[in-house]
Amino acid sequence: MTKIDIISGFLGAGKTTLIRKMLEEVFSGEQVVLVENEYGEVGIDSGFLKDAGVEIRELNSGCICCTLVGDFNKSLREVIDTYHPDRILIEPSGVGKLSDVMFSVKAMEEEYPDVRMNALVTVANALKAAKQMKAFGEFFNNQIENATTVVLSRTQSAKPAQLDLCVKMIQELNPKAAVITTPWDEITGAQILQVIEGQGSLMEEMMAEFEAVHEHDHDHGDDHGHEHDHDHGDDHGHDHDHDHDHGHDHHGHHHADDVFTSWGRETPHKFTREGLDEILKSFCDSEEYGAILRAKGMVPAEDGTWIYFDMVPGEYEMRAGEPDYTGRLCVIGTDLDEKKLEAAFGL
Repeated sequence: MTKIDIISGFLGAGKTTLIRKMLEEVFSGEQVVLVENEYGEVGIDSGFLKDAGVEIRELNSGCICCTLVGDFNKSLREVIDTYHPDRILIEPSGVGKLSDVMFSVKAMEEEYPDVRMNALVTVANALKAAKQMKAFGEFFNNQIENATTVVLSRTQSAKPAQLDLCVKMIQELNPKAAVITTPWDEITGAQILQVIEGQGSLMEEMMAEFEAVHEHDHDHGDDHGHEHDHDHGDDHGHDHDHDHDHGHDHHGHHHADDVFTSWGRETPHKFTREGLDEILKSFCDSEEYGAILRAKGMVPAEDGTWIYFDMVPGEYEMRAGEPDYTGRLCVIGTDLDEKKLEAAFGL
């Protein structure tokens, strides 16, 4: 199986730096071909000749770098037939449209049964993205709209308000993409790869967990309340004693999302332990946000650490944790007031 990852991004976004990090930290054991695809006569940093064909150089053990000009599909075929690599990283020109490269790779998928498009990544400079979005509209937006993961560079230099705005603008263009906002020296290439290769959102993970527990209840006719053994990090079973409150019976086959609603956000917003403590206390003490059955998250703190929290009715805990790719929040319950939840978290 040959995986194809497309790493796009506007000029100077940091594509090559990201690729170098991934090659050093996670792809060292794979046979990798790095393809630099140029559009027209646009110059590239490595200064390859621009005549048609495939220019080859060795990058390091296990990695070959090719510059493709002219007929991209034909050249890509030659790379696949010659090297049969585990992974092909395609780095398009900074002014190329991600959708154009996607169509070429899709054609390869149809032609080669064991070639698979694995990831659509766009690297964007957090300090310049908002301006570039306005200045280069179609080209910049195309790269964002077609990505499954957007990796922000220079986030360590961005002011909190600037980073919040940047993420909101990206999410407006592409609400489904994961947006990596944590500075690259604080997370590993393995963490980035996990996101790129399809890590689900926190909301999807938690709803799947609820659904599994809820269906388990129906299968066993379990309508008894359970204590929350939170000290042992028990992520399961927190909804058992709420079954009858929501007026559904054990005769039908229900899915969790028929019964519960969820609210989730990915955000670089920084929190304080005191501020989170107040939010979680209010979730436990009142129903002004709806009937909250579970709240969970991992968020950056203003002091540079990360706070992980977990709340079930009547209790919650906070602890220090490792940096995640961006701050993530999720609340599950019934009759949730999304606007009040946004306001509570300051979003």
